[in-house]
Amino acid sequence: MRMVRVAVFAVIVVAVGGAGYFYRDEVAQRLGLGAFASAAEKGSAASPAAAAQPQGRRGRVNPGGPVPVVVTKIAKKPLPIVIEAVGTVQAIASIQIKPRLDSQIMKVNVEEGALVKEGDVLFELDARTLKAQLGQIEAQIRKDQAQVAQAKRDVSRYEELLSKNAGTVVNRDTAQTTLKAAEAQLEADEAAKASVMTSLTYTEIRAPVSGRIGSISSKAGTVVRVGDNSAASSLATINQVDPIYVAFAIPQVFLPDIRAAMAKGDVKVNAIVDDNRKQSGVIAFLENTVDPLTGTVTAKARINNATEGLWPGQFVKVEVILGIEPEAIAVPAPAIQLGPQGPYLFVVKDGIAELRNVVIKRTQGGESVIGKGLEGGEQVVTDGQLRLVNGANVGIRPATPETPSTAAAPPRG
Repeated sequence: MRMVRVAVFAVIVVAVGGAGYFYRDEVAQRLGLGAFASAAEKGSAASPAAAAQPQGRRGRVNPGGPVPVVVTKIAKKPLPIVIEAVGTVQAIASIQIKPRLDSQIMKVNVEEGALVKEGDVLFELDARTLKAQLGQIEAQIRKDQAQVAQAKRDVSRYEELLSKNAGTVVNRDTAQTTLKAAEAQLEADEAAKASVMTSLTYTEIRAPVSGRIGSISSKAGTVVRVGDNSAASSLATINQVDPIYVAFAIPQVFLPDIRAAMAKGDVKVNAIVDDNRKQSGVIAFLENTVDPLTGTVTAKARINNATEGLWPGQFVKVEVILGIEPEAIAVPAPAIQLGPQGPYLFVVKDGIAELRNVVIKRTQGGESVIGKGLEGGEQVVTDGQLRLVNGANVGIRPATPETPSTAAAPPRG
């Protein structure tokens, strides 16, 4: 039985080998080795020459023909100098509303989440006790005023008697002392009235700024106390949302450029939310120190927010516009490859791919701005470069919907 198996295996090997030899040309052609197989069979000396064919203008022999690529022509154009970052939306003012006296909430005049204006009455506290105290003090003031008037008449009478030698100096001095004491009492009662009236203003809690109010933790009937320092002691929080801040971190390498731009005038900042809505403002604040842990400096942009498109705590994409580069050379970002020598791309000239090392200034809006290594008017490969080597023959094909966009992004203002 074992001998039969060996015999069958030998027959299969001979059959496969014979078929492979018979169809060797077709197999070699499908594998892209037809030219090399033919040269080997003929014993030609062309194989060493083909292997040693120089690269460059003459082109490299590509098995299977020229490599199909998509190219785009590069032209100099004005392009904004943009620094991109991720920012956090912050309210310019975030104020906790707390009571300034111990009392009971009698009325809540605002709904949770409402937009309030500066000076609006938000809460009304129980003011009955303070109003009663105010009435007592006003009555005491009227009494003091009457005593002061009487003391003035007594002083005048004693002065007249003393001038006629009918009175004594002691009586005159006593009358003057009584007048001064009455006037002092009147001043004290008027000060007490001012204090009570000030406390009465605390019974109407008004909005200190215009903004959006948050959740209201205390309702009508709740007793509030000044000494309560817990988080629940806050009646509500108002966030000023128009205008609003967007805080973001900038690498320190851009700090000289930003300071130079700020010295010339306002530096424009765009805040972009998820649905590509854009709101513009200017840099309002630049931190006075660089964070040594991250190597960044914090900046804040002040942005008008009447539509409330920006919300406190939200993350947004930030674009800082430092100016316009009049003759920028930009290529689609997919054209840039990374190699041992740094970024590079392929330039096509006369059907030949040339590997070109480049220096990238910045990447923005899907484009890489080239600082060195590329001239305007050259054709750059944007798709198919993974199969390329320096000096390879290429065939230009049109872009397809699946091909990364080769259209240059429009300048952003």
